[in-house]
Amino acid sequence: MLVLLDLFGIAVFAASGALAAARQRQTLVTFAFFALVTGTGGGTVRDLLIGAPVFWVNDWRFPATCLLTALAVWITPARFWNPRALDWFDAIGLAVYAVFGAWKAMNLGIGPLPAIMMGVITACVGGVIRDVLVGEPSILLRPEIYVTAAALAAGLFVGLTLIGVPILVAAALGALAGFALRALAIARGLSIPAYRG
Repeated sequence: MLVLLDLFGIAVFAASGALAAARQRQTLVTFAFFALVTGTGGGTVRDLLIGAPVFWVNDWRFPATCLLTALAVWITPARFWNPRALDWFDAIGLAVYAVFGAWKAMNLGIGPLPAIMMGVITACVGGVIRDVLVGEPSILLRPEIYVTAAALAAGLFVGLTLIGVPILVAAALGALAGFALRALAIARGLSIPAYRG
């Protein structure tokens, strides 16, 4: 189940990368590259920080998922993609991957607070890399609720796990809470107050 959750998170993040390439009217090679980097970027940084083998290097299913997702976006007519599709795919990936990143860190003996941070890194770094590649200001430099949603998902998952809630229930609740917060931010334009000096 958790491997399927991981593959799902990879797919939606890869779709957000491919959609970013579509906005720029890039080639299929660029679609594939953006999908791979966006889909695996956060998990790669997480694995390097916690000293784990980089997940996609040893399991062909992860890069294959990214490449197939890029191809699916490439062959789908543009009229099927809502202009906000990138935001929504990213929101789903953010919530799922925050939970998965925290779970993997805890499973390798990382403490609760660093595990939450690993969840945030897993969820956010791929999107940051995507924005840099596209040449857009990173979402981290805008006052949108983004990292906060990832922290909510990872933090709720870790907290529920620590009090004995079954892992799949904790994962579902954490991911739903993170997605709900990010969805509200997208739909209502919610943001965190910026520093005013």
